Amino acid sequence: MLRWEGKTSHFFMSGDTGSTEQPNIFYTKVPQNESHDTLLLEGKVKSVYQKADEPDKVYLHFHDKVTAGNGRRIDFPEGKGKTCCLISALLFEHLEHKRGIRTHYIDCPSLDTLRCNKLTIIPVEVIVRNIAAGSIVKNTTITEGIKLSPPIVEYFLKDDEKDDPLLTDDRVRLMGIDPEPLKEAAIKVNTHLQMLFSLMDIDLVDFKLEFGYDVNENLCLGDELSPDNMRLWKKGTRERFDKDLFRKDEGDIVEAYKYILTQLRKFV
Repeated sequence: MLRWEGKTSHFFMSGDTGSTEQPNIFYTKVPQNESHDTLLLEGKVKSVYQKADEPDKVYLHFHDKVTAGNGRRIDFPEGKGKTCCLISALLFEHLEHKRGIRTHYIDCPSLDTLRCNKLTIIPVEVIVRNIAAGSIVKNTTITEGIKLSPPIVEYFLKDDEKDDPLLTDDRVRLMGIDPEPLKEAAIKVNTHLQMLFSLMDIDLVDFKLEFGYDVNENLCLGDELSPDNMRLWKKGTRERFDKDLFRKDEGDIVEAYKYILTQLRKFV
């Protein structure tokens, strides 16, 4: 099995994004004089740090930043980082502690950062599609909004310089990676998230997952889980609550993300 020293996602959270209380999220208060020691990765909208006294942990810090077109379009909406962080923490908590899915998430020491177990990230992004939208519509004859049953699972190379090309199962295997465990884990995550968002009257259209291995060789869900890497539509109207609002200039993503955060707090 291929091992890849790549980026991992780490988050921590405490408190709120400014408009709602945070009564039901587990978080740990980190002393204010503690600092991030080593920057491991500077991503498009997140930074990954490691502390010298926690070599097996990472801190994922969310920025007030949004990009589109593989970083070619950028904006800096206030409150966006905290909101994505809190949504990610809620969803990781739900999957790990209520649904038994192993993730890298540990806790949320601050509003805009997650603390996570360090992973060896697999250089493949896994996309689960429940409803046709985005690139599958652009690159095929499928009409947007068509329900995909069973869901479609796709793989993309995790490489911004190559624009994250689509991979076949055989190409994934040629990279030394077995796609079946990734697909099985992704379908499980999809089942649980679909049920959760359905309670909110939201369709989980599609979403991106990243996986890696912990120090015990366990396959774990990594990166983040937020409207930055999923499409969310209001049932019946297709009102968007995701990054397509920014891509298409259709609205305020921070207000949309805060709506999702508020709804999640009612059901997790």
